[in-house]
Amino acid sequence: MNIKLNRGSTIPLARQIEEGIADRILSGHFDPGAQLPTVRELSRVLQVSPVTVTHALKLLEERRLVNRVKGKGVFVAADVVGTSWQQRKSEENNSPPIPDYVHRSQHFHFNRTAAAINLSLSTVHPHLLPTQALADSVTRMIAADPEVLAQFGEIQGDTELRNYLAQYMERERLQVSPEQILITNGSQQGIDLVARCFLGPGDIVVTEEPTYSAAIDVFKSRGATVWSVPVDQEGMRVERLLPLLDSGGSPKLIYTVPTFHNPTGTVMSERRRRELIELANQLNCLVLEDDPWSEVYFHEPPPPPLQALDRRGSVIYVKGLGKMLAPSCRVGYLIASGRVRERLLAAKANADLGNPLLNQKVVLALFQSQVFSRYLNRLRKDLAQKRDLAVRLLEEYAPTGVTWNVPRGGLNLWLSLPAGANALLLLERAEKESLHFLPGSACYPGDVEWNHLRISFSCVTDEELEQGIRLLGRLMQEYLTLPSGQKGTTPYF
Repeated sequence: MNIKLNRGSTIPLARQIEEGIADRILSGHFDPGAQLPTVRELSRVLQVSPVTVTHALKLLEERRLVNRVKGKGVFVAADVVGTSWQQRKSEENNSPPIPDYVHRSQHFHFNRTAAAINLSLSTVHPHLLPTQALADSVTRMIAADPEVLAQFGEIQGDTELRNYLAQYMERERLQVSPEQILITNGSQQGIDLVARCFLGPGDIVVTEEPTYSAAIDVFKSRGATVWSVPVDQEGMRVERLLPLLDSGGSPKLIYTVPTFHNPTGTVMSERRRRELIELANQLNCLVLEDDPWSEVYFHEPPPPPLQALDRRGSVIYVKGLGKMLAPSCRVGYLIASGRVRERLLAAKANADLGNPLLNQKVVLALFQSQVFSRYLNRLRKDLAQKRDLAVRLLEEYAPTGVTWNVPRGGLNLWLSLPAGANALLLLERAEKESLHFLPGSACYPGDVEWNHLRISFSCVTDEELEQGIRLLGRLMQEYLTLPSGQKGTTPYF
């Protein structure tokens, strides 16, 4: 258990340790009845005397957060759920409000989706989606049971849909029960619920670098501190997290997109997945696994989800179905266990009292039909062809010095300009010619690398893709031949 200690503070170390452990208990990181590390182990890890640790545990016992069992150790109190909100630090209720946080990604999205050729949207083109099958399903359902429009859905989500999703995840090599599944309004709500339940001002979140830009928005809106770890062809470089831990602090949450990573498209190797789970267990922190499109693989299926390796209930799996089926449905789900699931369910009840029942029933009807499997197979082939077309066009039109990843699935290509270039300045030029892409700077929570950009090959027709990449190639060539003083590296924000 890593707790950041300020040895120069006037607050005694025992008090700091007490608050660090209490925070983990009250946030649900430790289940009621869980055994805490021994005095000797805490003393070694925190580099303090056993007397200091013993004092901290005594303070926790006085707060009725832990119980001491002679000869066995110290355990989290069984009734901690009932006292947790009363025991929270009073300063938490009196802290100043956090202003709404609109990250760079949102800035780029506003007023720019009407570009003539928009390569920034990581969505599937409407012509590829099963829109007609969904429309037919809605018509049949309302005709057969008009009262579905007058019914509230369950807070946890429609039972039939959750039963189906449990079977569906079994095919994805993940054994879960319907009770572990919570239906959400897309994956974004799932991320937000996790942040609301487990993050507060000053808490540390670890993400990949770069990462999904809208997740940065959520974490920073909670006042969290975001640490980032580089990504290579095997995914998050887990070993690069260790030096950060040595500098002090302990993460409450590790957020990752391990399969067809957004924005780079890489797939975390099975070795790295095991290393990440092992590290999270050592740190007693949660892992938030975001899976936007693992079904959209072009050749071999990716490795099983991280949650399949989890034996302690520390991984929360979040998935959106909108990108794969229809964005307007706003149906997604998360999978969690134990008290973590209970807290997320309570937060969902506070947020919206459950998803619209009609949307859930329509999605379920499509899943259960023969249309879905045929559609998914066709979608993989169509998107693989689009990826191949995008790569061929880049090989033809991209200037020397521009590189890119060739993803094995997903919807995006990650491009890198030569060092010293600024994709934001390139974007300014592109928008004057009605071309839009996502500048990579929106995907960095901390130190920004300005020379990257993401294009989505899935959201446009083949004709638009060819026009867009041809235009992008010309603009990159013009930009890269500018005198170095005019290329600029000054941040846009």
